[in-house]
Amino acid sequence: MSDPQPWADPQLRAAWAKGDWSQILRRYRAVTGLTQRQLEPLLGMAQPYISDIERGKHQVTSAEVVERITLGLGVPEELSGVTGNQDDPSMWQPPVELRERIAHSQSRGRVDLSLANWIGTVLATYRRAEDNAGGRDLWPVVRSQLDAVTERLPDASGKVADGLLTLAAEHAHWLSWVANQEGKKGPALAWLDLAQGWAIDAGAEDLSSWINRVRSFYALDRGDPVRALRVAELARRSADGLSPAAAAIAAHQEGMAAAALGERDRARRLSDEALELALQAPDPEDRPGWLYWLDPVRAQLQRADMAYAVRDFSDAAAGYAQSLDQLRDYPRDHAYYSARYQDARSRTSSNP
Repeated sequence: MSDPQPWADPQLRAAWAKGDWSQILRRYRAVTGLTQRQLEPLLGMAQPYISDIERGKHQVTSAEVVERITLGLGVPEELSGVTGNQDDPSMWQPPVELRERIAHSQSRGRVDLSLANWIGTVLATYRRAEDNAGGRDLWPVVRSQLDAVTERLPDASGKVADGLLTLAAEHAHWLSWVANQEGKKGPALAWLDLAQGWAIDAGAEDLSSWINRVRSFYALDRGDPVRALRVAELARRSADGLSPAAAAIAAHQEGMAAAALGERDRARRLSDEALELALQAPDPEDRPGWLYWLDPVRAQLQRADMAYAVRDFSDAAAGYAQSLDQLRDYPRDHAYYSARYQDARSRTSSNP
């Protein structure tokens, strides 16, 4: 098998999930720097034939050609079960067999963790690639990865099983987030239930708290601040055992829910607490993987968001202005916070 590293690229994996052979070859070459001529020995195909596939002049339908591409490009094991059928409504729901695998996660045995470690690395790239590959396109890929992780659970025990359960929970959380963005509210909560159970089984306190934070976010987003506050309080309940970054995001979410209920003093206090905690973990290695983005700049922006939520528009505008220039490399986030900044300024001027 060739070097799997090109297959960490989310756009390449999304193209595989869609069965877009033209994009697969073009993206593979873009990632590796290979020419069409250099693909010839890998695929056992002549350059003109490869060119025709890339230009869409030749459709890949032969099982033999599919096998050549799969073997020649070193497609990772966990992608072997990927299907591109996104029209099936059942694809959004967690299947029963996942729960069965988890139920047998403490049997004795030995398990090869190399694939699980690789999948963990790949999942980390997805979190940083939302602008390049949509969650919907990657959905079947992540589902296949989750299968690859959970299939190893019956042979795992102890810390190995805990690690696999944690990785499974991270995948289920990711699937929940994408389902929610796609408007699949019921499946989003179902995946979140799985993620929470697995995180608790694994003893992953930071992850368990984060999942409750996401559930609170969902409740607040659908206009239920009472439930949002209740769940956010649960996310902070074990704060003594949480890392600073996990405790920071839990405090921020509780503050946002409190603000929605008109508890402005409580929200301000939690905002200060969240910022202080976040600044204790300025480096990525000090934060859980799913909080890679909570650097000091984002922590200040969250404080500005809280000021906005409690209608301190002057404070919010000042907070946005302080950090906007540091988001130039993130055009989507820059656009979002620029709009918030302009709105906060307009509200300040209309309410001197």
